[in-house]
Formats: sequence, C-alpha cells, structure tokens
Amino acid sequence: MTATKAPITSPLGDSEQDITGKALQGTLVDLIDLHLMAKQAHWNVVGRFFRDVHLQLDELVTAARNFADDVAERAAALGISADGRASAVAETSGLPRFDPGWHTDRDVIVAMVEALATLSRRLRGRIDETDKTDLVSQDLLISIAQEIEKSHWMWQAQLTES
Repeated sequence: MTATKAPITSPLGDSEQDITGKALQGTLVDLIDLHLMAKQAHWNVVGRFFRDVHLQLDELVTAARNFADDVAERAAALGISADGRASAVAETSGLPRFDPGWHTDRDVIVAMVEALATLSRRLRGRIDETDKTDLVSQDLLISIAQEIEKSHWMWQAQLTES
C-alpha cells in the first residue's frame, strides 16, 4: 500500500514544518511508549501499595494517550503525517526500557520517575526547537511538559522515606 501525497497544506514554511514535524513526531512516539510502559506496569505491579500504584498508572496511561492524540492531531493540522506504529515507537522512542515480568510497587515507581524525567528533558529540548518555528506547537509542548512534570513530582514524592 502506498502513502497518499500530502493532502493537507501547512501554514509553515518547509524548514519550519520539518523542524516542528520532528519535534512533534519525537513527542508522539515518546508518549505512546509512556502509555504502553505504564499499561505494562499496571498489569504487572505487585506489593503492599499495589492498589494505589495500579490506579495511578491508569491515570498516567489516560494522560499519555490523550497527549499523544493532541500531538498527532497538531501534526496533521500542519500537513505532517504522524507515525504511531509499533515499529516507529520501538525504533525511535527515547524513554528507558521497561522489562517484562512482575515488578514491585517501588520498582514501578522508580521506573515511572525515570521515564517521566527523561520525557520532561526531551520535551524541554523540543520546546526550545519550536521557539522559532511554530509557537502554537510550542505552546502544546509546554502544556504537556507542565503536566508531565507535575506527574513526575507526584510519582517521585512516593519515594521519600518518612
């Protein structure tokens, strides 16, 4: 099956579209990976705080899925075909790997903290990249970063010993 020639025109110039497109595509695959990682953890978490972590993972899954949809739709609005295929995610996501199998609640929390910190750093780089190419996409990335950083704080706070 061959891809259709771009049916959507972009309000951006070619260079701006290319830079913005790469920022949006990178964010899309990272968010899809986060969604899949959190769902995998959701199914395989065990431990004393199982229920709390299990429910918090569902919240993260929902947020990541919604953000991914927003990013893909922003790309489409700019005439950029989003690629959310499993192969694209596996080949290009920059998030840390989450191993299969059972994981303690603490190990899951540590993994989510690491994934969210990585995503936050990557988002901040993309925010800088889109500063001169597309302020609307930059605004979307800023709003996602705000929520990712809030989630990072909430996961990280659970690691503090009282």
